[in-house]
Amino acid sequence: MGLSTIILAAGQGTRMRSDLPKVLQPLAGRPLLGHVLDCAAVLGADDVCVVYGHGGEAVRGEFAGHEVRWTLQAEQLGTGHAVQQAMPGTPDDNQVLVLFGDVPLLTPGTCRRLVEETPAGDVAVLTVDLDDPTGYGRIIREGTSVMRIVEEKDASTDEKAVREINTGVLVCPAKKLRAWLDDLGNDNAQGEYYLTDVIAMAVADGVTVHGVKADTWTEVMGINDKKQLAEAERALQSRRVDELMQQGVGFADPARVDIRGTLTCGRDVFIDVNAVFEGDVELGDGVTIESNNLVRNSKLGAQTVVHSNSHIEGATTGTACEIGPFARLRPGAELADNVKVGNFVEVKKSTIADGSKVNHLTYIGDSEIGKDVNVGAGTITCNYDGANKHKTTIGDGAFIGSGVELVAPVSIGPGSTVGAGSTISKDVDDHQLVFERGRRKTVPGWTRPQKKGAK
Repeated sequence: MGLSTIILAAGQGTRMRSDLPKVLQPLAGRPLLGHVLDCAAVLGADDVCVVYGHGGEAVRGEFAGHEVRWTLQAEQLGTGHAVQQAMPGTPDDNQVLVLFGDVPLLTPGTCRRLVEETPAGDVAVLTVDLDDPTGYGRIIREGTSVMRIVEEKDASTDEKAVREINTGVLVCPAKKLRAWLDDLGNDNAQGEYYLTDVIAMAVADGVTVHGVKADTWTEVMGINDKKQLAEAERALQSRRVDELMQQGVGFADPARVDIRGTLTCGRDVFIDVNAVFEGDVELGDGVTIESNNLVRNSKLGAQTVVHSNSHIEGATTGTACEIGPFARLRPGAELADNVKVGNFVEVKKSTIADGSKVNHLTYIGDSEIGKDVNVGAGTITCNYDGANKHKTTIGDGAFIGSGVELVAPVSIGPGSTVGAGSTISKDVDDHQLVFERGRRKTVPGWTRPQKKGAK
C-alpha cells in the first residue's frame, strides 16, 4: 500500500500580523512548510500534495524545486474542505496521512509510528496528553478505540476532564476518506467543513479508529502567532543541541546557540555562547568556537579555533587554524594548515597556504598567498579597478610590511620583503627588498577646504 501525504497550508495566518504567508515564516532558518516537507520526504511518501491558498504564488515559488502536487483551496471553508481539494489526484489504494504546514516540529518517527500502527482499512488520529486541555477537542474512547472527538463547547463536565486531545493529524484509507469527505456537512456556527467529523463517520460505518499518542506537546504544537513561533524556535534548537550533546559536542550554555541548517561535528568540539550556524557547517575534531560567532556554509578543519565576534561564510580551513577575534572570511576563502587570520582581517576569494599569518587590520581579496608568508598590519590588496577584479600573488616566505598597498594585478616573489608604507604596482622578483614611497612634499599657503557658507 502506498502513502499519500496531504499537507494543509492554505491558512492566511492573520495573527502573525505579517505580509509573509504563515507557512513561509522562518523557523531555524527555514520556512515552516519546509520542515513539514522534510518530514514527508523521510517517510518516503509516493504522493505529496500541498493544499495552498493565501499567498499561493509566493508559497509555490519558495518550493519550486520540490516534487509535490499543488492544489489550490480558493475559499477557506475548513479542514475537511481543504483535504477534499487534494483527493482528485490521490490514489484510491493509498493510505492518506494528513499533516499541517504550521505544525513543523512533528518528527518522522512519530509519523511512521502513526502509519505503521494503523491496520489496513482502519483510521488513526494522533493525540497528546495535556495538563490543561482547555480549548481543545477531547478524545473520547471506549476501551482502546476512539469513538468521537468532542469540542470544548460541546463537552460535558466529565468530558472536559479528559486530558487527551486531538492534534488534527490522522491516517485514513484514501477510498474511504473520499466517501466520507463527500458526505461532510457544514451545519455549524462557522459554516465550515471539519475534518474531525470524519471520525464519527468512520465509527458509524464500523471502522476502528485508533488513537496514537505523541510523546510531547511541543512536537504537535501549531504555530499561529509570533510568540508561538519563538517558542517553537527554542524547542527546535533545544532538540538539535540535545542531539549534538549526545554525540559528545560540548556547549557552554545549550540555551544560547542557534542552528539554522545542518551542523556536523567531530569529536571534542566545544561551542561557546551566542554562536549561530547557518546552512551546511562542518566542524572537525577539536574545533573551538568562541562566543558571538556566525558560521555559514563552511568547513573548519580539526583543532581550528574561532575567536570571538568573527563572521565566516563560504570558507574552508585546514587543521589548527586560528581565526579572529573580529575576523571575516567571505565566500571563497580557503585556508590551509596552521594559518592565522587575526583581528579586523577580511579574506575574500583567496587561498592562504600553510603557516602563513595575516594578523591585523588587513584586506585580502582575489589573492593567492604562499607558505609561511607574513602579511603586516594595514595591508590592502587593491583588487578592484572600478570595473574588474584582479589577482595578487605572494610567494612562499615573503614578508609584507605594515601599511602596504598591493595594486593588482601584481606578484610578489618568494622570499621577498616589501617595506612598510609602500604602494606596489609592479611585480617584485624573488628574494628582493623593495619599498616604494613618494617623496615628502610641503605646499606653502595651502588651506583646508571648508563647507559652503561656513565662516
